[in-house]
Amino acid sequence: MRRAYIEEQKREHGRKAIAVLPVHYPKEILTAMDVLAVEMWGPPGPPRGAEAGRLQTYVCAVARNALAFMASGKADVVDAVLFPHTCDSIQGLATLLPDFGGWNKPALRYLHPKGEARPSSRAFVEKELVSLATDLESVTGRPLDTERLRWAIALHREIDGLKAQLLAGRPRLPMDDGALYALLRRGEYLWPEEHLVELRAARDQLRADPVQTGVPVAITGYVPEPMSIFATLNGAGAFVAADDYAAIGRRVVPQDGPVEGDPFAVLRDRTFAAPPCPTRASDPRIRARHLESLFGRTGVKGVIVHEPKFCEPELFDVPAVKRSAAARGLPLLLLEGELELELSAQTVTRIEAFVEMVSTGRAA
Repeated sequence: MRRAYIEEQKREHGRKAIAVLPVHYPKEILTAMDVLAVEMWGPPGPPRGAEAGRLQTYVCAVARNALAFMASGKADVVDAVLFPHTCDSIQGLATLLPDFGGWNKPALRYLHPKGEARPSSRAFVEKELVSLATDLESVTGRPLDTERLRWAIALHREIDGLKAQLLAGRPRLPMDDGALYALLRRGEYLWPEEHLVELRAARDQLRADPVQTGVPVAITGYVPEPMSIFATLNGAGAFVAADDYAAIGRRVVPQDGPVEGDPFAVLRDRTFAAPPCPTRASDPRIRARHLESLFGRTGVKGVIVHEPKFCEPELFDVPAVKRSAAARGLPLLLLEGELELELSAQTVTRIEAFVEMVSTGRAA
């Protein structure tokens, strides 16, 4: 489906397409340069090619599957690939893919700052933004237009605002979790203006009063794969009332902050305004406070931590998540997977038992 959509965008609109590895990157620049960003979260399932063996089996499935997918020619429809510095594994793919995977198209890099805002990190990220724009000019064959970048910033700001409304108003949205997350994740490959239309339509469905009757739970982790986790949760009698997935909630930037002036300075400030995320080496104490606030204002009754195996940035932060849950007296369920296509029967049973425990108020 995504290949057909990419080909349509190139044929009908003359757009270039770039595959983007997780997680954080300045999508506004790509949109301003009429580049379709197609995010690659794996893809899920078993590796689609032997090149996955170039990485050790204890490297996360996101990196192993991405290498196999691209090396086997499955991503040949795109014009380049962008590697954010999410972790050493993903950054290393920028070298492994051309050297061992036979990739002969541009492999771009974006090094976002690690840690909190400092004069040095603010200057660093601004230079990285300019550098990425320059690299994209060589792919698109056109310069970046400043006014077009301002337009793209406003567009993505509205998209973030709509996502925030849907997540915050989750109890009032007459939609099951699977449908909501499918909608939110369509932004991983849709042209942003098309996604905006869908998000506006969903926002218009918000009711004045709650319509969700299940047990409210929080979920945090890297990426919601397999997506059947939501059908399992809903079937067990729960719904996701608070989201902290790296792929979803942690990329929704608050709407405060300036929008006028130098657009690169605006993008720089938006980078540091994003919710704390371990893939950007956020201070665990700051993240713990952020999660405590999220759990408190959403009234969740339990917390699910859903991580891929061997994802060091995420797993190193699990103690901070546990402290946040404990501070609110919330039971916690830790799930680890490898981007399977379906949940195992054991995992389904664990989720069902957890929801039953939470709904009855029993101690973990």
